Amino acid sequence: MTVKTAKKKAPVVIKEIANFARGFPLATVGGIIVLAFVLIAVLAPYVAPQDPNKMNLENALERPGPEFLLGTDYSGRDMLSRLIFGARVSLFISLTSVILGVVVGVVLGVVAAWFRRLQTLIMRLMDIMLSFPSIIVALTIIAILGSGIQNLIIAIAVYNIPVFARIAFGQTLSVKNFTYIEAVITLGARDGRILLRHILPNIIAPVIVQFTLVIPRAIMLTAGLSFLGLGVMPPTAEWGNMLQNSLRWAAQGPHLVIFPGLALLLVVFGFNTFGDGLRVSLDPRMRNR
Repeated sequence: MTVKTAKKKAPVVIKEIANFARGFPLATVGGIIVLAFVLIAVLAPYVAPQDPNKMNLENALERPGPEFLLGTDYSGRDMLSRLIFGARVSLFISLTSVILGVVVGVVLGVVAAWFRRLQTLIMRLMDIMLSFPSIIVALTIIAILGSGIQNLIIAIAVYNIPVFARIAFGQTLSVKNFTYIEAVITLGARDGRILLRHILPNIIAPVIVQFTLVIPRAIMLTAGLSFLGLGVMPPTAEWGNMLQNSLRWAAQGPHLVIFPGLALLLVVFGFNTFGDGLRVSLDPRMRNR
């Protein structure tokens, strides 16, 4: 892309964002919340006021004030710093696992729809995986592999694979019957070229929408497993284990439970509202309704 082309496209992108903001104000608020959390997570070492793991028992269970804006926990660690680094861990696990699920799921769904001999095998396997609740799938994988960030990512990714496989499968079945796809096949194009250049670009929109809607579920699953002691282990700051470790001190320091809970609430609200707005904006039938 040349500099001139980039300059021409920039006003178009800004115009589209402005139109989206006017048409979907709540989704825009959600998008701003998501962007804020992502920026905080990326810049965590620079915006956190203190080391999140630095303990000082003299400051244990301090209430929010000028020195500690969100107070301290039972070990005297700064709650604001731990929430900021907790955002980095939670978003990293959620985004990485869902991206992994998208890549594998889309590949399986497209292959199943394009190569009929593989359709029954792949899609029945996806149906079996979807028949189990997410928490059961995650608990089973963690029981086999053990706890830890890497295994938590694998557990969440495995559950998300069939979700995206079904979407890619249905979309590919629809697109493959278009006239221009039949024309490309007639011209003798290879399967790989057709899938990469003609199928994937036409099924990417619903995949992106589903991606934004699955992220909050992945965040809640990450927090839930960490709360149960099967995810991110202390002293690493993560919202789920922060809630679990703070329960016994909730009476003396309610802020230990309130702030991690509010962080989870805000980020899930942001992703859900932004995803809903994006889904409607990309679907002409829902937009007209």
